[in-house]
Amino acid sequence: MRAIAVSEYGATPAPMNLPRPEPGPGEILVKLIAAGLNPMDWKIADGLLKDSVDASFPLVIGQDGAGVVDAVGDGVTRLRHGEQVYGVFGAPERGLGSYAEYAIARDDGPVAKMPAGMIYTQAAAVPIASMSALAMVDRARVDAGQTVLVVGATGGTGQSAVQLAARAGAKVIATARDDMAGTMRRLGADETVDHSKGDLNGQVLAVHSGGVDAILDMASDTTAAEHLAQLLRPGGTYLSTVWAVNPDAMAARELRGINFEVAPSAELLDRLSDIIDAGELRVRVEWEAPFAEAAGALAANRAGGARGKTVIRI
Repeated sequence: MRAIAVSEYGATPAPMNLPRPEPGPGEILVKLIAAGLNPMDWKIADGLLKDSVDASFPLVIGQDGAGVVDAVGDGVTRLRHGEQVYGVFGAPERGLGSYAEYAIARDDGPVAKMPAGMIYTQAAAVPIASMSALAMVDRARVDAGQTVLVVGATGGTGQSAVQLAARAGAKVIATARDDMAGTMRRLGADETVDHSKGDLNGQVLAVHSGGVDAILDMASDTTAAEHLAQLLRPGGTYLSTVWAVNPDAMAARELRGINFEVAPSAELLDRLSDIIDAGELRVRVEWEAPFAEAAGALAANRAGGARGKTVIRI
């Protein structure tokens, strides 16, 4: 099968011809149509997560994908041959990933039937980013009447976090430059602030002098997070997906500090499917990259500044 893989940590991703995997007991084989790109993809390939993620080589890159169930192993009961599915297919310990014509997933894992009316490139953009956003809103206890600042709002996870926080009834402030402000408002943000125009704290406090109830942050380093935390009201929550907060220091200030990493699950993905089917979550695909341009798409993602999801067409 065709795949985009690396031969060792740090190698340049390249097209390879690799054996098609076969599903074992409790597994499904999916013929993929599209793969969603996440920062985790290049972090695993570069070896940045090697202390926590085992990998076999050659290593097929990618986690998210969408396609059609091609075969099922013994004991599979939830999904059937021929069904359109989406979810998480990365298995780096076996050298498997989603930038390939075929991928393996557990029948009881984070894979589900595609939402009605979704096309493959949209579905492939959903799983990790939107599961992360949903779990973040849960973990931060975002609720109606709260004011929530979303930092890194224009990326894939950020755009879903804006929508899901607004869906929970919160007033959402999203970080965005002027050219993305309209998009953020259409996704549910009540206001936007632009870090390129000066101190975010000052911009927020100019409108919300009492501060905010929660910060969902996908971008700030430790120094920036410590500064932004000054916006929180007593009892407020700061959740960082880049592990930039000190929970003990936050607790000393009567704040909740959470360094967050999503645990993908079938339950989370099923909840997302219901939300999408209800028309309450839209996923914006910024770039549909041809299979041959996957390495360039990864390099662009490394550079930052995402304004939606990138999807690899397989």
